[in-house]
Amino acid sequence: MTRRAVVKGVGHYLPARVVPNVELETLVDTTDEWIRTRSGIERRHFAAEGEGTADMAAHAARAALANAGLEAGDIDAIIVATATPDLTFPSSATMVQQRLGMTTGFAFDVQAVCAGFVYALANANALIISGQANRVLVIGAETFTRLLDWSDRATCVLFGDGAGALVLEGADGTGDSRDRGILATDLHSDGSYRDLLYVDGGTATGVTGHLKMEGREVFRHAVEKLAQTARTAVEKAGLEEADIDWVVPHQANIRIIQATAKKLDVPMEKVIVTVQDHGNTSAASIPLALSVGAADGRLQPGNLIVVEAIGGGLAWGAAAIRW
Repeated sequence: MTRRAVVKGVGHYLPARVVPNVELETLVDTTDEWIRTRSGIERRHFAAEGEGTADMAAHAARAALANAGLEAGDIDAIIVATATPDLTFPSSATMVQQRLGMTTGFAFDVQAVCAGFVYALANANALIISGQANRVLVIGAETFTRLLDWSDRATCVLFGDGAGALVLEGADGTGDSRDRGILATDLHSDGSYRDLLYVDGGTATGVTGHLKMEGREVFRHAVEKLAQTARTAVEKAGLEEADIDWVVPHQANIRIIQATAKKLDVPMEKVIVTVQDHGNTSAASIPLALSVGAADGRLQPGNLIVVEAIGGGLAWGAAAIRW
């Protein structure tokens, strides 16, 4: 028997405030057409004043628990992927633990920016396989709009806030690619690309800072690295690209999504796209898209799903999951 981390539930949360592209025309020198053409984004959600990353993460967690038919007390561990914690410490995960009323188990954050959710999945998978935990709540949550430079029209129009969550549970499988659950993960990073995508703040500067990005270079690296890591995850699972039922990518930019799908020889009809409604929600984008795809019936039990993401670091990775 092989231990697998199986998806038992999924859920998400989006702030109430919806910001269409036309509203941004009043804030920065841009147009709805410019944003749509270059990114595919039509609208995004902004967190309300006083609404934080841990608040949104807790909402998504409750939705995922309800979807799984579980309660907070059934969970052994919480992992929150975020680059925008409410506080330097404690971790957002422990804040979610408190909001859910959990007094047992353990909780911690993972920071790999937009790739954070894939990294968190890999960590949760390892905890379950090793026997350290049986049920793990994996959350991606971001208030990325609070890192934006509103005078930089190339970046400020791209991001939104939100949270998504999965409940993973240990189950015995046969050890082959027909098992349900996480079949394989593939993680990478290369710090030599730090200056392509970063925030110019932190303890070194004493300020929160703003996001800085070399868009063209990030695009070039994203397409190449996302296609390769997705392909590797599928190969590690003992499968081929033709076996993929759905690709659920990091929702950064429709052009990146389309170019990566083309490299994988996967038609866009098999790609779940939510960037038009959410913008780039960093570590929250994949679980948000998974939740949307599950809710509308596209993701079905037995489907082979590939998730892939790249973010600042650069850090990137993918996972092959049997839904």
